[in-house]
Formats: sequence, C-alpha cells, structure tokens
Amino acid sequence: MAADIFLAPDVFVNASVALGSPPEHVVRRVLGGGAKVKTTEWVLDRIEAMLNNVEAFKKEAVTAQMSTIRGLVEIVDGGAHGPDAWAPALAAGARAAGASRVITDHPDLADQSEIDGVSFISSDAWLVEVTTPPPPPGTK
Repeated sequence: MAADIFLAPDVFVNASVALGSPPEHVVRRVLGGGAKVKTTEWVLDRIEAMLNNVEAFKKEAVTAQMSTIRGLVEIVDGGAHGPDAWAPALAAGARAAGASRVITDHPDLADQSEIDGVSFISSDAWLVEVTTPPPPPGTK
C-alpha cells in the first residue's frame, strides 16, 4: 500500500516538528516499510525551505534532518515546477513514482477528488483507511 502513495512536503515537515501527530504516524508507517519511498527534488526543496521557516525547528538541525530524509527516499524526476506549483508538482511526482495518491494536509489539496489522474488524501484520512479492519467475510 505504501508503494501507491506519494508524500507531500508538508507531511514530512509536520512529522519533523509535531511528534505524535497524524503526519508523523504516516511517515513512520510509510518509511518504516523497508523499501525506499520515492520522492522528487521539488519535494525535498520544499521540505528544506519550510523547515528553515519553522521558528521552533533549530536552523542547525535542518541539514541533519534533510540528510536523514534523503537517506530514506529514492529520488525520481518529477519535472521542473515553481515553488508554488503544489498541485502539478505533486501530481507529476506521484506519476513519476508510480503512485496514484498523494498524502498531504495542504488546505487547498487534502481530500480533493483528483488532479491529472492522481488523488489527494489527508494524513488523517489515510491513517483511518489503513487502520480500519476489513469487514467480516460475507458482508458488504
């Protein structure tokens, strides 16, 4: 299931600064699967820029955090996008990664139906999905 999802930069950032939050649980589940998760340089650039703007995150810790994240991901080519082109950059990144869904809590994107064949889901919704047991056999 983790191979079919693509993590947005806000999820990585929230996981980095808000321990115990849904984004942190998502990142732990996704990155804890053993295989490297695919991402793009656009996502990594946004993570670094966002971490540098979080007052509670020490500036000297950004380099170490980025090194940790880079060690857990495989970089794929999602094309060139401007820093504010979230929807097209994430959709292109997901397609390059072979994923059909993006997990994001971005207020303009979370739980949208679809953009360029890629659906967007919030970290809360994804956690509910992966932790809800299937219905008993023979029920609908």
